[in-house]
Amino acid sequence: INVKKIKSAVTDAGKEVKFDEKEKPGISNLMTIHSALSGKAIVEIENEFAGKGYGDFKSAVAEVVTSYFAPVKKRTEELLSDEAHLLKILEQGREKARAVAAQTLANTYSALGLVPSSFKGK
Repeated sequence: INVKKIKSAVTDAGKEVKFDEKEKPGISNLMTIHSALSGKAIVEIENEFAGKGYGDFKSAVAEVVTSYFAPVKKRTEELLSDEAHLLKILEQGREKARAVAAQTLANTYSALGLVPSSFKGK
């Protein structure tokens, strides 16, 4: 998660952390993200940041986003660190895809009344 990007997110004129989609769409968007990931109600977030500026709020949003996605980041790093395991997963996926494709092709040939071997060598 890029904390700098969250902290540099476009907000609106002023510094009051208040939900107002028409007058403050930027801060309202960040409040929606904060609410969705933290489970806090918008009103609760407004009260928590009453008297604080956008900088404090953006830092809190960055912290909530980082915490929320920490397990995903950890698991991704674990998977990427084991190249042999990744190659095994790719091979398994390739084999499954081949089996599905072969069956689909056979069904298509059958539906068209074609014999698959008639396409060999052409």
